[in-house]
Amino acid sequence: MPDNLKMTFDPMTIEHLGVRMYSTLPPVLSELIANSYDADADFVKIRLIDDVEDKEIIIEDNGDGMSFDEINEKFLKIGRNRRDEEGDNPTPKKKRRVIGKKGLGKLSFFGIAEEIEIATYKNGKANVFAMKWDDIKNAKQTYEPTIIKQDEECDKDAHGTTITLKGIHRESDFQPEELTTSLSKIFIVDKNFQVSVQHNSDDPIPVANERKYESLDKEVEWDIPKDIGLEHDYEKKNEITGHLIATKKPIPPRTNMRGVTLFSRHKLVNLPEYFSDSTSSHFFSYLTGWLEVDFIDLLSLDVISTNRQSLNWAHPDMMELREFLGSLMNWLERDWRQKRAKIREGELAEKTGVNIPEWFSKLPDEIRNQVEPILQSLIKDSELPEEK
Repeated sequence: MPDNLKMTFDPMTIEHLGVRMYSTLPPVLSELIANSYDADADFVKIRLIDDVEDKEIIIEDNGDGMSFDEINEKFLKIGRNRRDEEGDNPTPKKKRRVIGKKGLGKLSFFGIAEEIEIATYKNGKANVFAMKWDDIKNAKQTYEPTIIKQDEECDKDAHGTTITLKGIHRESDFQPEELTTSLSKIFIVDKNFQVSVQHNSDDPIPVANERKYESLDKEVEWDIPKDIGLEHDYEKKNEITGHLIATKKPIPPRTNMRGVTLFSRHKLVNLPEYFSDSTSSHFFSYLTGWLEVDFIDLLSLDVISTNRQSLNWAHPDMMELREFLGSLMNWLERDWRQKRAKIREGELAEKTGVNIPEWFSKLPDEIRNQVEPILQSLIKDSELPEEK
């Protein structure tokens, strides 16, 4: 059995795919969270420590952990495609479809930290090692992490991995609320996989799906595909699930929440957009939400960008998906206008005490023709000042 750990690589790989691709907390932590998900963890606890001179971030999970050999053969192998080597089979315990594919996410931590320490526990053995960015940069294709513990006896039931990031590239204090909200926009979490963020000794904040849109004033909502009446021959339309929201007032552009976000295997793969060449519709400033399109992970060609921010829409299967999503956006706009008109009509009736359809039907024809444009304007334009 080897008695040392070894990473082989071209130094520019670390530079381009580690430091330059990941320079802020949310994408770095999202890669580590995805690793924990793939390791069948029940939870991931993120601790942000900035009440000491040297800031640290600690990411702890209770996943499978790694043996010494697995660290060498899997974790330290840059660009290892897990699905090519092991197949795209569900994980053994929780039957999850793994998120990781390209084997590059492990480089992410060097985008925000100078040093990492990894402690991992499996089958009654503890292995702990450290890696430093400066040492990696100066290495000649092969880098040997510092071994702190090798196969030391530990509790036979202990399992999981703890990663400590040191030498953080950040002068300001951590913002736990903001970070938690950002992570909620990158992952779809459930009761079988819980993520929390703790700032120093404060109470942990759970990463929850509700945080994505809790600040919005919702008016119309759709569960997909249950609430969709779109007739379309796209064969995978019923495999698309999610939740879409239209707000009462336009969503501020600064929130970056306008549009529909796509997820695959519980993680973001395409930033919010409208899947249309024309984005001038009034409707688009009100629309947000998410859709899961897990089937794209099964395509023979990888269509997900390395940083998981966009998809390869030039792929024939993806062009079909985009055409369907464009049709869905058009259907949603029509449905939204009808539903919003009914809601607005109800609000006007409540404020005025008038049954508007009944009152309108009793008007003389010549007056009805003059009143109708005014009434429709009131119903359609929810932004009209109260005095109007």
